[in-house]
Amino acid sequence: MKIAVLTDSSAYLTKEQQEKYQIDVLPIPIIWDGKTYRDLIDIGYEEFYQKLAQATNLPTTSQPAIGDLKKKIDEYVDQGYTDVIIVSISSGLSSYYSTVMSVAREENRIKIHPFDSKITCAGEADFAMLAGRLVEAGADVDLIMHDLIDLQKTMDVRFMVDDLSHLKRTGRLSNAASFVGTLFKIKPILSMDVQGEGHISAIAKERQTKRAYKHIQDDFDNLTKNLPYEIQCTIFDSLDPEQKKKWVEDYSAKSPKYKFDNSIIGPVVGVHVGQGTMAMIWCRDLDDYFDENGQPVKDIKSKEVADETK
Repeated sequence: MKIAVLTDSSAYLTKEQQEKYQIDVLPIPIIWDGKTYRDLIDIGYEEFYQKLAQATNLPTTSQPAIGDLKKKIDEYVDQGYTDVIIVSISSGLSSYYSTVMSVAREENRIKIHPFDSKITCAGEADFAMLAGRLVEAGADVDLIMHDLIDLQKTMDVRFMVDDLSHLKRTGRLSNAASFVGTLFKIKPILSMDVQGEGHISAIAKERQTKRAYKHIQDDFDNLTKNLPYEIQCTIFDSLDPEQKKKWVEDYSAKSPKYKFDNSIIGPVVGVHVGQGTMAMIWCRDLDDYFDENGQPVKDIKSKEVADETK
């Protein structure tokens, strides 16, 4: 058995992470003024937000081209792979997962195992890195897929945006109608139903950024304090590095037993949330899926997140 791991650019894995865990990435296209940009290839992180701030016409997104996906599958076949695990952006945000499923049904040269992350950015990255680590440790496909499903039970997210108009414009906010007429001088707090359909919804609103931050911190504390496993958290931003640094430092000081890392909200996701977004995703520590010798632990059954606010 030779297993490949493939994800898309909305995971925003660093080059180092891609190489370390042997993860391949297909870029998601951004369509802007009649031109197509491949995420983080034809348009960079800072370049995108600078362009967005000055734009009259706003961008949209597509999904990785089916031709690019099939070409990647051909490469795996030529390289002798027997299986490929494809971790996709949430089916609640994109039709890409459906495309992967369609290709999987038609392909008989290699076994394709689609996994709907029901999330994006750092959460999608966590799934891809866990799969990559398990492949490296010699796990079979059944164990890898079991652990991805288990990790999904433990994952949750909070984020706040400066302006809901991007999510409303691109149709990615599931309860946008409930916020009509209440957008002035509020800081919406959003989440995703990672254990459900993978949709974004606004779950609360505060009048000040400080109050919104405190709300998110309280949610994090309440939802993680009684869990019977270790937690890791990634804090990420859409071009607000100073705020991200403050979040990481504050959370690390207040919750020293947890691991905190940082990442970005890159161009494709930035199309939908805009600049000034701050977010955090947490889940069971990936190290828990391995023993002290780095071997996969079998039959892990994590307690599922009970987030009644969503």
